[in-house]
Amino acid sequence: MSKAAVAEAFSRWQAANPHPVTELEYETPFQLLVAVVLSAQATDKGVNLATRRLFPAAPTPEAMATLGEAGIAEYIKTIGLFRNKAKNVAMLCRQLLERHAGEVPRSREALEALPGVGRKTANVVLNAIWREPVMAVDTHIFRVGNRMGLAAGKDVRAVEDALMRRIPKEYLVDAHHWLILHGRYVCTARSPRCSQCIVRDLCQSPDKTGADATPPLPDSAH
Repeated sequence: MSKAAVAEAFSRWQAANPHPVTELEYETPFQLLVAVVLSAQATDKGVNLATRRLFPAAPTPEAMATLGEAGIAEYIKTIGLFRNKAKNVAMLCRQLLERHAGEVPRSREALEALPGVGRKTANVVLNAIWREPVMAVDTHIFRVGNRMGLAAGKDVRAVEDALMRRIPKEYLVDAHHWLILHGRYVCTARSPRCSQCIVRDLCQSPDKTGADATPPLPDSAH
């Protein structure tokens, strides 16, 4: 896509959804951090169903640390990989209390040092809580970037870097949400809804009715 086409695509997404937000449910930065950790290889809907029970029982790092790994696992057992996620969340809570006075750190380095937190999770938190212009590339954004010709790349970091270069600065803060929503509800992996796409005329991919030519997503992006 040309620079003009990229700018036009984001202009249209902004007009259609001026104030996009994450679909994960949370009330505090800590709860968002936990929700994003739980969302790895799981749907936001599935995570929300679990955290609607978990967060009232353990709304803070102190309460969740007290709940412990086994207690957390009971609340999130409907989510994939729940045992490993419960272990990470329990350790994460202890580290928040020991190293950050129970507060979610604002730096990427400190976030990525927490158990279960990688670059994508750190970027989600930095963007959603502090409105930093960063790009958390998940399976949807990886697919959309490659399929549309918006930001081609063989791995997640390549797509992230390309998006950061190509998206006009005035759209960067909300770009992450627009791209995820587009990939989740319109430019889906199978049978994308091209007839409903508001940027169809800008897309560099032919209409998808069969095989998807997008390269396979590395495991680290799920």
